[in-house]
Amino acid sequence: MRKKLFIALCGLVLIAAVAPRLVRAAGRPDVGTVAPDFSLKSQDGSAVSLQGLRGKWVVLYFYPKDMTSGCTIEAHNFQRDLAEYEKRNAVILGVSVDNVDAHKQFCVKEGLTFKLLADHEHAVSKMYGTLTNLGVVQYASRNTFLINPEGKIARVFTGVKPAGHSQEVLAAIDELSKH
Repeated sequence: MRKKLFIALCGLVLIAAVAPRLVRAAGRPDVGTVAPDFSLKSQDGSAVSLQGLRGKWVVLYFYPKDMTSGCTIEAHNFQRDLAEYEKRNAVILGVSVDNVDAHKQFCVKEGLTFKLLADHEHAVSKMYGTLTNLGVVQYASRNTFLINPEGKIARVFTGVKPAGHSQEVLAAIDELSKH
């Protein structure tokens, strides 16, 4: 009896671990498709829409939470490389489910000058298949969508490692710009 109970519990744990990944993957836009449009408020209270950025490369990166170690490393690296993105006609947009005030505090504390967008209603994170549920807590998984100047998804990075990600995205822009 204990063995059967143990096996059943292991099965439930496995389902609980795998099912959210399957749900997220199913809703994620594919490379080559038009990027879902949205409008969100940034840390300065201004609305930013994807449609308004046509003609530029857009690095749309989702991250779990302001003021956490991995998110800070990733943001610092994007900030460090900002001039390189600008040379490539690219803008960086960070998205989390934090609110405008949290983003403002994060930008001031960390010296960030690119836009962080507040998806506190989770709509954009859902559209991009990156919303993760941990019981009552929801957050955006660390995924990046590289959107070309025509507004199409050019590359998708999932399960991003914060330390080298900015350089990885710059290399992708360079590679895709050759074609």
